[in-house]
Amino acid sequence: MIPVAEARERIAAALAPVAAETVPLAAALGRVLAVPVVARRTQPPVALSAMDGWALRAADVSTVPADLAIAGESAAGRGFAGMLPPGQAVRIFTGAPVPDGADAIVIQENATRAGDRVTLNAAPQPGRHIRPAGQDFGEGQTLLEAPRRLGARDIGLIAAGDLGTVEVHRRPRIALLATGDELAAAGAPRGPAQIVDAARPSLAAFIAARGAEVVDLGIARDDPADIAEKAAGASGADLLVTIGGASVGDHDLTARVLAAEGADLDFWKVAMRPGRPLMFGRHGAVPLLGMPGNPVSALVCAILFLGPAIDRLSGLPALAPPLTEVRLAAPLGANDRREDFIRARLVAGGDGIALATPAPVQDSAQLRTLAKAHALIRRPPHAEAAAAGELVPAILLDPY
Repeated sequence: MIPVAEARERIAAALAPVAAETVPLAAALGRVLAVPVVARRTQPPVALSAMDGWALRAADVSTVPADLAIAGESAAGRGFAGMLPPGQAVRIFTGAPVPDGADAIVIQENATRAGDRVTLNAAPQPGRHIRPAGQDFGEGQTLLEAPRRLGARDIGLIAAGDLGTVEVHRRPRIALLATGDELAAAGAPRGPAQIVDAARPSLAAFIAARGAEVVDLGIARDDPADIAEKAAGASGADLLVTIGGASVGDHDLTARVLAAEGADLDFWKVAMRPGRPLMFGRHGAVPLLGMPGNPVSALVCAILFLGPAIDRLSGLPALAPPLTEVRLAAPLGANDRREDFIRARLVAGGDGIALATPAPVQDSAQLRTLAKAHALIRRPPHAEAAAAGELVPAILLDPY
């Protein structure tokens, strides 16, 4: 068995980012930048007013109140034409271009209009209430570095930079194959000894949520020919994920069948709980990640290994899930040589640190326990017993 961190590193080292493609900005949300985004225009392109009021030369007002003639108006999208004459003011609105020659704004609350003249009751300050050209960014400036998964704020920034398209990595294609005579699809007829296939739908959802495309190869029976035939459907995918059949039982055929088909396995056991029977290698030209058959084990392995693998394929670093500190609400016993990930529920603590209560039963077939959990408490190999009140690291399950 190899450690969790080593398994993740070996998986990442065997993968490479997929190719880039150009997509419309409207389709870029959640995609990963392949190249930096460079502004095609200056923002704002000209000096703009930050307030409704009056644009003028500050030097024209030596004392207040001051009376100036009104030269015209500047509105958003429709500026004042020409140079502001000395000793005059322009009515201006928020977002409107500042007239040439003006260097200050007096807000409308500090002015009184009477016909074609305005009385200013506050002294103007040069630059006050003016957004200078390029205040946000200039043409040719790098707005976003790559790689980066694009969110709503990024989309707005790219649009402001006058880019209607963006170059991103294409979505990785993840082929997903469950194995086992005992499995039947949810809602389908099944025999008395069969169980509902829960791992495949949950992993498909995980893959989609991580920004990849799912190629669903269905369920292969415990038959070498069926496994080989369905696994062949992964041709052209960026990663083949199998579920079940990676252990050492008489009916755990996946590893043996794929090896007979020429698969090259790097490792097939990880020192962790749940999820020890995890295998990684290559099936022909396609990287292969074999997940445990139990749905809880499969999802925990997805969080620890499949997520970082998809990130790597998407062009991002293959980082471990972030850890946060929680306070134990109940004691935990000493751990053995396997890294343990314990399902726990959280409640707010009085000191701002969440209180974690481990589920009393940690069986890897109990998916409801995982669905109700808020975190996975991480217990390193050979960790000593921990008393209630101790701080321990945990992976928050909210993103998953």
